Order: sequence, then structure tokens, then C-alpha cells
Amino acid sequence: MFSSGKTAAKFSNFQKNNHLPKQTLDPLIKMNLYHPVQIGSLSLDGNLFLAPVAGYSDRAFRGLCVRGGSNFEYTEMVSAEALTRRNQNTQEIMKAAPNEEKYAVQIFGGTPEVMYNATGLVLEQTKCSCIDINAGCPVPKVVKTGAGSSLTRDVDRLGVIIESVVKGVKDKGADIPVTVKIRSGWDQLSITFREAAETAIAAGAAAITMHPRTRAQGYEGRSNWDYLKELVELVKGRVPVFGSGDIFFPEDAKKMLEYTGVDGVMFARGAMGKPFIFRQTRQLLETGTYDEIPVKERLDAGFEELSVLIEDRGEQAACKDMRKRFCAYSKGIEGGAAMRLEIVHAETRADYEKIFENYLK
Repeated sequence: MFSSGKTAAKFSNFQKNNHLPKQTLDPLIKMNLYHPVQIGSLSLDGNLFLAPVAGYSDRAFRGLCVRGGSNFEYTEMVSAEALTRRNQNTQEIMKAAPNEEKYAVQIFGGTPEVMYNATGLVLEQTKCSCIDINAGCPVPKVVKTGAGSSLTRDVDRLGVIIESVVKGVKDKGADIPVTVKIRSGWDQLSITFREAAETAIAAGAAAITMHPRTRAQGYEGRSNWDYLKELVELVKGRVPVFGSGDIFFPEDAKKMLEYTGVDGVMFARGAMGKPFIFRQTRQLLETGTYDEIPVKERLDAGFEELSVLIEDRGEQAACKDMRKRFCAYSKGIEGGAAMRLEIVHAETRADYEKIFENYLK
């Protein structure tokens, strides 16, 4: 799928021919900033991922990201409570894109029993390659249920939650990893990522992703990459560490990989309107430069996304949802500000086609 697989094979042969143990192989692969990743039993060709983004990383957008070079994608977070109540919307969220061979379903909840039951339902209803636990969402309605970033503060409960999901996977006879996404802490007076990471590993988590902002920060201010660097050093190769936060351009991903030593990076807001950012980042990591994406190609992607959303939700709901997405696609386009004034009122596909007619020829 990607040429990095050849790199992995080359180093694997080097390892075999020189009788090197696996732990000797890993640093050799990581000499290249773009490299394969192993998450428990899951092998990935590269280390550029789409993060779980509420209201955005549905199958329509994830499919574009696969085409745009993403190595792995996460669904938007799924409520374990809603899943156990057989909520139809949760089933829609978990659907794979047609071109998505491997992907993760992210679930959230604050009750071990509910998370255990939800795990079984995820495995029954999907062919996902990984289950990720959200222990980082700062939204009050999530936190007040004991889920999201509340778990980063209550590390004992975090451990029990992870154990319940790991057990749920095992009891279903599945062979997929369980991972967790955390924040750096509750606030600056309660930085708990070290304890959370140790607890997660002890409970069976196969990888840790950290967004190095506190719950109090929400999505404001700067993320602290020093915390990511410290987490990598703390974990010391026991499980992969992935970084998220303030990655808006390929150059940001390169800087994070170089500075922190994380095994991979997750694009969240940085991928909005730019599902090609994965391809561009790989180009940068491998060649030192990358190609700009033509305006028409960007907009064509937006209309492809709209088509899938119309198929899934109907034209009215899809076009309303695409307002924020086409606003993202229009950034950097000459006259984009004026376009966005029209985009926020678009109600049909024809409306969008009229707005962008000069760029679609």
C-alpha cells in the first residue's frame, strides 16, 4: 500500500540476517520520521492518522482521508450508553468507508459494565481493527457522566474502564488492540498524564494518544509538546505513543515527530477541508518538500464528501452539515470570505454548485 512497507521489510531482513532482537529493530525504523507502526496485533504501514473528531470524522470524510494518504482513521466518539440502547445514530457513526480496510472505533463512557457491553456490540456490528477509549474529551456533558477527560483525573477508574474493554474484546474472541486517548491533566494544578499512562499500560492498553492540553484549556491556548516528549521517555517503548494537538500543516507534524519522538501523529482540526494533508506530510517527511493541492481538486473532494452524506442522511441534512465543511474547503481560495457568506445559507447541492461554479470548470 505504501513504500514504507518495503522499508519495514528491508529492516526485517537486516534484523534476521544479523540475528538482532526486535527491540533493536525499532530504533532503526524510527530513523525515518515516516515509518510503520505496530499496535498490539495491528500492523500499520505508516504513522499519519486521522483523529476522532466529533461531528466530522464520519465515513464520508474518513474515506477521503484514506485516499489522501491517511494510514489509519478513528471514528468520531461513540457513546457507550447510546450504543447499549441500540441508538441508530451510533450505528451510523461506526460504519466503515468503502475504501477503509483498517480503522478504529472510539467509545466513551464512565461505567465499566456499560463499556464492557458496548465493546461487545462494537465487535458484533463492525469489522473495526481497534477500539479506542476516549479519556480526553473536555465537553461538560461528557465529563459530568464520568467519561472523557474526567478519567484522566480519576486514574483508578480509568484503569477499570480499560480493563473492562480489554475483557470485552477477549470474551468475544477478538484479536484487536484496545488503545486510549488522554489529556495532559485536569488543569495546570493537576497534571496527571504520567499516572494515567502507567495505569493504562498496566490495564492492557496497547497504545496511548495524548492531546497535551488540560481539560481546563479545552481547545484554547497552546498544547504543551514538552509533555508529549516526557510521555515518550516515560513509556520507553513499552507501547506506541501518538501525539495530537496544534498540527495544522505538514510542517507541524514534522516538528512534533522530531521534537517529541512520538511514534505517530493525529490530525484533527488540521485535516478539516484538507483530507490530502496526509499525502503532503508524507512527501515532506520523505523528500523535504510537498505539492500544493489545486483548488479544483480540493472542491471536487468536498462535493464527493457531500454525495456520501446525501446518501447517508438525505440532501437537507447533508447540505446543512456541509456548510462548515465547505467553509473549510474554501479557505485560501481567492474570494473565499465572500463565498463563506453564501455557504452558511446553502440548502441544496445546487446552491453549492452555484457558489463554486467558477472553480469547477
